[in-house]
Amino acid sequence: MKVAIVHDWFVGGGAERVVYELHQMYPKAPIYTAYCSPDWRQKLADTQVITSYMQHWPFSSLRKFLPPLRAWWFSHLDLSGYDLVISSSGAEAKAVKVQPPAVHINYCHAPTHYYWSRYDDYLQNPGFGRLDWLARLGLKILLGPMRRWDYKAAQRPHYMIANSSHTQEQIKKYYGRDSVVIHPPVEVERFAGKSEEPRRGFVTAGRQTPYKRIDLAIKACTELGLPLVVLGSGPEHRRLQKLAGKSVTFLRGKSDEELAHYFQTSLAFIFPSVDDFGIVAVEAMAAGTPVVAYRAGGALDYVQPGKTGEFFNEQTVESLVNSIKKFNPEDYNHSQIQKSAAQFSPDHFKAGFQKYIAKLT
Repeated sequence: MKVAIVHDWFVGGGAERVVYELHQMYPKAPIYTAYCSPDWRQKLADTQVITSYMQHWPFSSLRKFLPPLRAWWFSHLDLSGYDLVISSSGAEAKAVKVQPPAVHINYCHAPTHYYWSRYDDYLQNPGFGRLDWLARLGLKILLGPMRRWDYKAAQRPHYMIANSSHTQEQIKKYYGRDSVVIHPPVEVERFAGKSEEPRRGFVTAGRQTPYKRIDLAIKACTELGLPLVVLGSGPEHRRLQKLAGKSVTFLRGKSDEELAHYFQTSLAFIFPSVDDFGIVAVEAMAAGTPVVAYRAGGALDYVQPGKTGEFFNEQTVESLVNSIKKFNPEDYNHSQIQKSAAQFSPDHFKAGFQKYIAKLT
């Protein structure tokens, strides 16, 4: 088969990892994307990466600012001559069109957040700094027509794959479409292993934005006087620092090896957000660390109470505090948690994807 891969953009994160594994499966397939960072250009140096006119724009924030232009570009791509087109999308890439008898399979990371489930979050915190006011105005004006466009675009793929049971439900809710679940690849081997240091305290990690609710972990551990290491950075960093007591430590710019070390030496990973999947939580599990998660989102697919972690039922400090108080680290088998995480390895992802493709072709 002649295959093409299409992806929204290459900046960083779990969605790009999916495309990287697809690239390993189809190394000759060109990759079409709105724009690609220099780092990802280097990682994909062995294949053809076709970018839009936005690639050469001087300000990266401007690329984020204009989804209608991305929508137009993806809708007008010439993908004639391909037998199989795989779009990896949580935004506009799913809008590509194919000519019969070509098949279009969409790996959906989420129905487009800023039109659907997180519209209110984006309206409150657009993430454009001084231009937030303009982003809010544009989002309000464009919401109606872009929602209609996004729904129509989601009808174009012949088949849809969801990255979690949560996303599967969201696809049905917003797009009215059925999908199958194939979990995204997690580099579990990078976090496997055992540290000689004893486990102590808690850890959380991720981009520090409002919807990640890292503030809950900070407030809960501050209230209880328990050690918490907060890994990462983001626009919320200063605000989160102001919320923290003496038991909370912030660390930024840590290497992959250092992240693995902190995961391996913590009693538990606190995961307070509603994520479509939540790769970082599975990375913690790969280090043998149980996850204390809010009972929602992708965490429902891998947190098993009493085995791989625990849930708290309300996205409040009180609910998380109660869960931490009940948490007993001696109840967990670190080796068993690592085994549970192994089912999300890149090899498992590729095997599941290839099996799915084989059924369709």
